[in-house]
Amino acid sequence: MSFEVCVKAAAGDPEILGDCPFSQRVLLTLEEKKVPYKMHLINVNEKPQWFLEMNPEGKVPVIKVDDKWVPDSDVITGVLEEKHPSPPLAPPPEHSGSKIFPAFVKFLKSKDPNDGSEQALLDELKALDDHLKDHGPYINGENICAVDLSLAPKLYHLQVALGHYKNWTIPESLSHVHNYMKTGSVAISFLFWSLGHSDADHNHVGITLLEIGLQVQE
Repeated sequence: MSFEVCVKAAAGDPEILGDCPFSQRVLLTLEEKKVPYKMHLINVNEKPQWFLEMNPEGKVPVIKVDDKWVPDSDVITGVLEEKHPSPPLAPPPEHSGSKIFPAFVKFLKSKDPNDGSEQALLDELKALDDHLKDHGPYINGENICAVDLSLAPKLYHLQVALGHYKNWTIPESLSHVHNYMKTGSVAISFLFWSLGHSDADHNHVGITLLEIGLQVQE
């Protein structure tokens, strides 16, 4: 089965993959499962009429499954897991990292250095570091799971956005997070390089997040 997927195009260049971590999560899942798909890059500032006709809310990502367009990255990755169970990417029942993105957004928007938002983010990152120390190198141990495919793009954007807007970096003491981010950042960079084209068919990029991780760790 081949899928069609609509993802965000880059601002100012509709021919290049954009910076939406939710779109990237879906693409990474498709790549990890080696599922063939056709990608449509959507300029969210000038959405094409055909896209709005089949997706009136105009949100990305969306994927076509059995002639029906399905939105929301959580739902999409669940559908992909159901239809393509190998390799299994289902997340563990409880996992670290789930609160990092909300904490990042709050700190990014904060204008009060004493409102506790920075410490809240540090606490979440410390919890992730402790988890990776005890259970790594990935969230679920030795094997990639859906949480990694969601968390890696978010950590990438956290690093870029906070570095740019607040001149803030993750403390070097969180060494397990930094090692984890090396894998995630390389994966996202590779995804940008490989998929930064106009509408295209993809069997798969040809390298998985796990393979990238092994290369980084060697």
